Amino acid sequence: MGNIIAWIILGLLAGAIAKAIYPGTQGGGILATMVLGIVGAFVGGALFSVLSGGGLVLSSTAPFSIGGVVVAVLGAIIAIFLWGLITRRAA
Repeated sequence: MGNIIAWIILGLLAGAIAKAIYPGTQGGGILATMVLGIVGAFVGGALFSVLSGGGLVLSSTAPFSIGGVVVAVLGAIIAIFLWGLITRRAA
């Protein structure tokens, strides 16, 4: 349970970093950034665990390590990209 809370906290940070890195303007305010960051951190952590260990485990990477931050930011960038695709289609 503690590791999930750590991924949520890291996701908040990753969302802000990803939004700063991602080119162009993205819709949504701070709440959307936080949600996409949290989703991205979970997606990034899950993908990393599947690719590195073969299983779906969110605790395979320590969230507050350099690798954990990189994985979370990459996951958040992917989440922002996918959200942009979804919202452009709907508009």
